[in-house]
Amino acid sequence: MQALARLRHRRFSQTINQTLFIPSLSVYQTPYTCFNFLNTHTIDKFPKKSLDPEGLKCLSSRIEKLPRGESVGYAFQSWMGEGFPIHRGDVFHTINRLRKLRLNKRALEVMEWVVRERPYRLKELDYSYLLEFTTKHHGISHGEKLFLHVPSEFRNELLYNNLVISCLEKGVIRLSLDYMKKMREQGHPISYLIFNRLIILHSSPGSRKMIPKILAQMRADKVVPHVSTYNILMKIEANEHNIDGLVKVFNDMKRFKVEPNEVSFCILATAHAAARLYTVAEAYVEAVEKSCSGDNWSTLDVLIILYGHLGKEKELERTWGIVLELPHVRSKSYMLAIEAYGKIGQLSRAEELWLEMKSIHGLRSTEQFNSMLSVYCKHGLIKKATGNFREMEINGCKANSITFRHLALGCLKANLVEEALKTLEMGKNLTTSNRVKNSTPWLETTLSIIELFAEKGDVVNVEKLFEELAKAKYVRHTFVFNILIKAYVKAKIYSPNLLRRMILGGARPDAETYSLIKLAEQFRP
Repeated sequence: MQALARLRHRRFSQTINQTLFIPSLSVYQTPYTCFNFLNTHTIDKFPKKSLDPEGLKCLSSRIEKLPRGESVGYAFQSWMGEGFPIHRGDVFHTINRLRKLRLNKRALEVMEWVVRERPYRLKELDYSYLLEFTTKHHGISHGEKLFLHVPSEFRNELLYNNLVISCLEKGVIRLSLDYMKKMREQGHPISYLIFNRLIILHSSPGSRKMIPKILAQMRADKVVPHVSTYNILMKIEANEHNIDGLVKVFNDMKRFKVEPNEVSFCILATAHAAARLYTVAEAYVEAVEKSCSGDNWSTLDVLIILYGHLGKEKELERTWGIVLELPHVRSKSYMLAIEAYGKIGQLSRAEELWLEMKSIHGLRSTEQFNSMLSVYCKHGLIKKATGNFREMEINGCKANSITFRHLALGCLKANLVEEALKTLEMGKNLTTSNRVKNSTPWLETTLSIIELFAEKGDVVNVEKLFEELAKAKYVRHTFVFNILIKAYVKAKIYSPNLLRRMILGGARPDAETYSLIKLAEQFRP
C-alpha cells in the first residue's frame, strides 16, 4: 500500500511539473465590476494560529522577503535548519499573506514545494490552494489538467468550488456552468461564493436581467444567501443611484433574517449621503459605528468620507485619531481626510494633513495632488490651486481629467468663466474611465459646475454636462433635475418637456420642482 501511495504521489508531482510547460488555451474573458469589499477567493477551513509577524520569526515573512528568483526551498530549509517544524497553519498563513499581496507565482511555488516535499499529511485544502494558484498563474487549461490528477479522495466539494471560482475569476462563465452541473450530478454542495461571483459578472447594465435567474438557481440549489450576497446586490443598486432598489434589497435581507454587517451599513450610509438624504445617512452611520469590528482601515476610510459629507467635525476628528493609531496610515487615508476637512470648511486642517502626508509618504502620485487641489477649487482659491498644479508638474506627476475638472470648478468659483470653459475642454481631451465617470466625487464636482452655470442661466453648458450625469443615472436624484430646471428659469427660457424628462429619468418631482416649473411657466411664448 505504501509503495502504491508513493507511486501515486510521484505521478501527481510529475503532473505539477508538466503543467508548467503546457501551452495555455485562449479563453474569452468577460470583464466585470470590481467589488473591493468582498473576498471570494477560497473557502478557508483551517484553525487560526497565533503567529509572531516580527522579523524572520514568521515563515511568511521569510518567504515574502525572498529576493526575486530565489527558490522558496531556501526559506523552508533555513526555517527547518533553525529547528522550526513546518505546520499546516504556517503554510496557510503564508498563502493568505501572499494572496493579499497578489504574489500568485510565489504562492504557487509554496504549494508546489508542500505537495512535493510533504512536510505534513496533505488534505483537501492543500490541493485546493495548489489548484487556485495554478489557474491564476498559468491559466484554466493548466488548472483543469491538474484537477484531473488530484487524488480522487480529495476531488470533492472544496476542490470543485475552487475550480469554478477560478474559472469565474477569469470570466469564463460557460465552463463554470458546466462544472456546476457536474457538481450537482455528483451531489457536491455549491458555495454561495460562486453565486456571488456570477452576480458580479452580470452586474453591468446589459447583463443585469440575468441576476434574478441566478438568484432563482441559488434557491433551487438550496444555497442560503450570505450577507456578502446581499451586499453585492445593494452595491449594484447604489451604483445605479437607485435608492428604492437599495432599500428593497435591504428589506429582503431583514425578511430572510440575514444579519447585516459593517459593509452593509457602509453601502447604505454612503448611498443615502450621495442622495443628500442626510438624516437617513446619519442613522446608518451610527449603525456602522456599532457594527464596526476592530480597527478596520477600510471602514474608517468610509467613516471619514461620511463625516465630511455630513459636516460632523468632532466625529471626523475622532475617527482620524483612530486612524493615526493604526500601525501604518496609508496615503489614501490622508487624501480622504484632506478632502473631508475641505468639505466641512476646515481649510487649515486640510493643509496640515497635506504637509504631514508630504513628509511621511512623499508626493508621488497625481491623486495626492488632486486631493488638495479639490479643496482649494471648492473654495474658489484659484491662486493656491494653481500653485498646487505647478508643484504637481515639478514632481513629475501628470494632470488627469479629474485635475482639470477640479480646476474648472475653481475657475468658475473665481468667476473666470472663459478659463473654466478652456479647462473643461482640456480635461475632455484626456481619457476618462467609466469607473471615474460613475464615481460620486466626479459626479458631485460636475454637478457643482452645472450649478454655477445654472446660476448664470447658461443653458447650453448646463445641458452639455447634464448628459454626463444622465449616462451615470445620477439624474435619478431629484435635486439634480431641479438644478437643470433652475438653469431654464434663470435663462428665462420655457421648455415644455422638463417635467416629463425628469420622470422618465427616474426622479420624483418634489415641492421645489413644482415651484420652479411654476416660475418657468411665465416664460411660455
